[in-house]
Amino acid sequence: MATTQDLTETQRGFRAAMANLSAAVNVVTTDGRHGRAGVTVSAACSVTDSPPTMLVCVNRSSSSHDIVMANGRVCVNVLGTDQEELAMHFAGATNVPTSERFGAGSWDFGTYGVPVLRDALASVVGRIVGKRRQGSHTVAFVEIDAVTSRLGSGALVYFQRRFHSLTA
Repeated sequence: MATTQDLTETQRGFRAAMANLSAAVNVVTTDGRHGRAGVTVSAACSVTDSPPTMLVCVNRSSSSHDIVMANGRVCVNVLGTDQEELAMHFAGATNVPTSERFGAGSWDFGTYGVPVLRDALASVVGRIVGKRRQGSHTVAFVEIDAVTSRLGSGALVYFQRRFHSLTA
């Protein structure tokens, strides 16, 4: 990974600007022939509802990247205010090995064939129907098969390089 002094002025400015872009915090999970994995992402958004499709960006340096892309079936778990520690586990910031990250949280492993976080604000299950390598990330288009959601919690957002709670 490039250090700040290795970056151009434009890259440093871009990073500073993007720190001011609030983003939902999500854990993207997969299971299948290539294994079970999950990764925290803030770059995820809706594309269209015809057919229901999301865009998800996964850093290629993530230990989960290749597994997510190879399995091709994912769940985008939108995190609530009380799930910052889970976000840190799946971001690799707590030194919890990849194989042990699913020990935190309550997961449904059987209903959709991918891990679904039972108390996520929303869980959006689908299959990767397109992908493009762009710089350090892979941009994946996920066509949605199933959605669950719940009320009662605020959202976990990432803003100015820190987690924040957002309530309605």
